[in-house]
Amino acid sequence: MVLGAGGNKAGESAIIKLVKNIEEIPKRDRPREKLVSRGPSALTDVELLALMLGSGTKNQPLLELAAHLLGHVDKANGGLGVTDLEAIPGIGRAKSCSLLAALEFARRRIRPEGTKIRDAADILPLVQHLAHRQQEHFVCISLNGAHEIIASRVVTVGLVNASQIHPREVFCDPIKDRACAIVIAHNHPSGELKPSSEDIAVTKRIAASGETLGIAVLDHVIFSKRGFISLRDMGVL
Repeated sequence: MVLGAGGNKAGESAIIKLVKNIEEIPKRDRPREKLVSRGPSALTDVELLALMLGSGTKNQPLLELAAHLLGHVDKANGGLGVTDLEAIPGIGRAKSCSLLAALEFARRRIRPEGTKIRDAADILPLVQHLAHRQQEHFVCISLNGAHEIIASRVVTVGLVNASQIHPREVFCDPIKDRACAIVIAHNHPSGELKPSSEDIAVTKRIAASGETLGIAVLDHVIFSKRGFISLRDMGVL
């Protein structure tokens, strides 16, 4: 498991792959053209944000600005406001309002709250957008007594050479949610789906903490662009 609190800028650089101007990208692979020819699901999160932003600035090209914004969106877990966005260089009042309107519109129509979790596959719609990220994202999904989703949050984002996740970070929000259970998940940027010894150790440590708190850890799902595995199905939990 590769997790940590810092390193967002390194991740942003990896996301945009050093391409700083849309003009440098072959026309067929530019965000707008890609959306028209392949559909919105073919776009990365950075490309989707780039289309919502519309333009960059003199000192910060569009994709670079979108990658920088993505780091703030991930960290905020839906808690961004106009003031937060306006504090990001290159994003003024108009772009802030457009972004927040688009995010709220999507939130109202795609609400995970109340969705019942029966097995590992049920959480994939909540985390699949993280499968292509160049950093590991550790997600915690709070569930009620009927195993219905209360909330899904990114707990931490880490570099591919750093590791650390503590139970207090995992359970902080589920306690506030009055959750009865949680499912945890994280992506493997390498695409490898085999759990590491650290993945297993962290899973057991979090599960033990959950027993103390009275919050069951139902599963730990590791996913990538190649698929997913369930540590419960593997007998770890």
